[in-house]
Amino acid sequence: MASRIVVQNVDAGYGAVRVLHGVSIEVREGETVALLGTNGNGKTTLIKCLMGMVRPEAGQIFLETDGARVDLAGKSTEEIVGLGIALVPEGRRLFPKLSVEENLLLGAYRAGARADIPANLAFAFEAFPVLAARRRQLAGSMSGGEQQMLAVARALMSSPRILLVDEPSVGLAPILVSRVIAKIRELKERRQLTVLMAEQNFNQATKIADRGYIIVHGRIEFEGRSTRELRENELVKKYYLGV
Repeated sequence: MASRIVVQNVDAGYGAVRVLHGVSIEVREGETVALLGTNGNGKTTLIKCLMGMVRPEAGQIFLETDGARVDLAGKSTEEIVGLGIALVPEGRRLFPKLSVEENLLLGAYRAGARADIPANLAFAFEAFPVLAARRRQLAGSMSGGEQQMLAVARALMSSPRILLVDEPSVGLAPILVSRVIAKIRELKERRQLTVLMAEQNFNQATKIADRGYIIVHGRIEFEGRSTRELRENELVKKYYLGV
């Protein structure tokens, strides 16, 4: 049975500060969807809503899978991870004083992934050979690009079906951004993942996205049914392409 995440008319924020205003998006099984927006427009807040880290003040967020409809807005983060949704957070959020391998093993915390630890660990080391070479190295001593690869691999340790990636390009040199984005595409295809990627680097995001949304001041201002539609949109030309 196909699965999808649906966000309908979500308002959310922090205390008295409203960040999201009536946001609606959909991510269908097997897609890579880009959530595009410059800093401070609500991308991370929406990702946090999907992961149960921020509670919506209004609207619905649900997962349709295996013939069932699950209300994500009423679930804890642990329960959402248990449903097969994993997050690669902005800024990596690794445990810097733990080794590469220890960080990876922590990614397999959910009960449904523990039986797959040997296979997932082998896959992580095959997909990211630098992690295999540095499995005993402290995560905090690695370069930014290596840490981003570790963050992606850690998320895969939970055997997810849906991967949320928040700002993978932040803090990375352009050549490393290109490599990380290409690796996300490769892993998506190899693991048959569904991916929602929040990103401000338009050119890199559209290299792997099937379609996308543009969020401005907490509102979805445009839905592109293809990357071509995104490139031809006036908001993209203004904010991303300098036209």
